[in-house]
Parts: sequence; C-alpha cells; structure tokens
Amino acid sequence: MIIGEFCDTYPPQLDGVGRVTLAYCQTLTAMGHETYYVGPESPDAAEVVGYKTLLSASVKMPRELYHIGIPWLDRKFQRQIAQIPFDIVHAHSPFLAADEAQRIARRRDIPLVTTFHSKYYDDALAKTHSRQLAKLVVRGIINFYEKCDGVWTVNHATAEVLRAYGYEGEILVMENGTDYEDLQPEAAARMEQRLCLTPGVPTLLFVGQHNYKKNLHGVLGACALLRGQGQPFRLVTAGDGPDYAAIVEEAKALGLEDSCTFLGFVSERADLMALYHLADLLVFPSLYDNAPMVLREAAAMGTPGLVVRGSCSAEGLTDGDNAFVSPDESAEAIAATIVRALPDLERVGARARATIPMGWQAIMRRVVREYERLIAGRPAR
Repeated sequence: MIIGEFCDTYPPQLDGVGRVTLAYCQTLTAMGHETYYVGPESPDAAEVVGYKTLLSASVKMPRELYHIGIPWLDRKFQRQIAQIPFDIVHAHSPFLAADEAQRIARRRDIPLVTTFHSKYYDDALAKTHSRQLAKLVVRGIINFYEKCDGVWTVNHATAEVLRAYGYEGEILVMENGTDYEDLQPEAAARMEQRLCLTPGVPTLLFVGQHNYKKNLHGVLGACALLRGQGQPFRLVTAGDGPDYAAIVEEAKALGLEDSCTFLGFVSERADLMALYHLADLLVFPSLYDNAPMVLREAAAMGTPGLVVRGSCSAEGLTDGDNAFVSPDESAEAIAATIVRALPDLERVGARARATIPMGWQAIMRRVVREYERLIAGRPAR
C-alpha cells in the first residue's frame, strides 16, 4: 500500500499525537508499505529515518512551540503530493492536516481515516475562554469526522468522550503501541551525570508538555506536602510548553528549588528512555490526556506510573498491580499515593513492564487489515 499519515506536528517538535504518527510511519515502512509522514516543515526538522516525508511550508504558532503547515500555499509541496498515488490517507489531527488529507481523499476517491487523540473541547476552551466558541470548534471537528470512512479512538474511555462531543457514527478502538527498547549505556551515563541523583532518594518523573492542563500544579503541590512530611525525593521533569516558566517559578515559590530538576525538552530518544529507566515512579495525574505514550514507554523500561482514578489515562491499569491509582487529582491524594507506592515500586514496575506495552508491529498488523478493508470497499479507480 501507499499510505499518507497526516499530522500537524513534525519531529523534533512532537506532541503525543506526532509521536504516534511517527511510530505509524516507521513501523508500516518496516512492514513493506510505502508510507509518508505529511506534516509541517520547521527550521530544525529532524533527519528522516525509516520513512518518507512530505513537508509543507509552515508558520510559527503564537505562544506555542510548534509550526503549523500551510500546504495550500506551498506550490512545491502541491506538485510533490500530486505525484504520489496514495491508496489511503489517515489524519491524526482534525485541523489543517485534516483539510489536506480530506482534499486528497475527495479528489482521488480513496478512503480517509482519522484518529481522535485529544480533548479538543478542553483545548479550545483554554484558548478562547468561551464555552460557546469551544462548542463551535468541536462541532466543526465532528463535521469532519462525519465525512471520514473510518473514525478511531485510542481506548474505550476516549470513545465515550467523542460520543459526549456529539459523534454518533461507528467508532473503532485502535490502541497505541510501545516497543521494548534496550537501554543504551552511553545515554544512561549522560543522564546520570546530568541529574546527579542521590542513592536512596526516590526519583519522581513527569514527562510531557509543560501545560497546567496536565495537572502539574497538583504534582508540585504533592511535592510540597512530601517536603513538609520529611519525605525525601527528587522531582525531574522533561518537556517544554507554554507554562514552563510559570511552573519553574511555582516550584521556587513552594520552596522546592533544591528538590526539582527541569530538563526542558529531551530530543534524543535514547536519553528519554534512559530517563525512564533511572526514575522510580512516573507521576502523571492528568485528566486531560487520553492514552498517553509516556505511561507505556515508562512501563517498557520497568517504571510504574501514577494516574488518577476515572481518567482516560487509567484505562487498563490496576492499582497496586501494574500502576498506582490516585483517588483524585488533588495534591493531597497524589502525595498519599506516592507515599503508598514507594515500598512497592520494583514489583509494580515489573508487572507494568510485563502487562502494559504492546509492540507497534502487532498494532500495525491490525491497522493494515483495517486499511485493506476500507480500500476494498471502494470501487476500482
């Protein structure tokens, strides 16, 4: 097959959606399919490894880390994409990348698939501060979904969110994968030198966009409570985002400056996996995320995660078995769950490694079958 995977971000400026798109492209290419990552060009675009690319001109988004593609204004891009006989296109975000994927699908009469990855109502509300405008944004997204041949979500809880948005069509749950990766000693040595961890002091880790919607306020509040209880710890965060500076300042205001290490964005995959390996507990009490890659990646390195009961992130996780589940997202509940977790990290981490990761090859075999089913349902072109 010739497959187009469309996304509004491109390495190294990747969010979770972009990392899923990248895994699709690399794994499908390794399986023998001609797969293109279609996304926005950026000044520091990463070297292509294991897949083909079609990158359009882009502009920097105000107050964001990302560049957004403007493919309709890029004549070179349009000439290039016109030469590729796609069999199917897949939009991983419902914005400008989706517009281009839909244009290609309509013009060539090929199937269009989309995956619902994020809580777009929450994003729109945070940016517009208007429930009415946020509902209009969601309505536009649902209108796009209703025109797709396949609508996928990453777990059942996310499917319920999509239903609450008003989508009434068929939904296929297509989970995200994670491959086991060997720890690279050089990367581990770099991280150990950078972190200067103290033996016997638990290392708490947060990986992801530094945005308060991820409940980093709760993480810092929990750390302040631990500090007051005399519980030693080191909090390490990896990532960047619109609230990065405010989060660093909040840590200082709480008196946590000497207990926190803010690494910023970690671009090297080997360094990130080493960071998971060195950590004792991934603290991820987000209500916003759906099926975060970070929980699966940490589990693949034997590090258990902390999530909030009832969140989409908690689907498939069992408290005290392969994860630690906080009763709610408050700082008090997170701190209590961390204390409860500390004596049992090794056992639960081993269970997380054994039960949570599912290899991308297995996921992509199912993806390919679904792609082929949709293609077969179209009349011969």
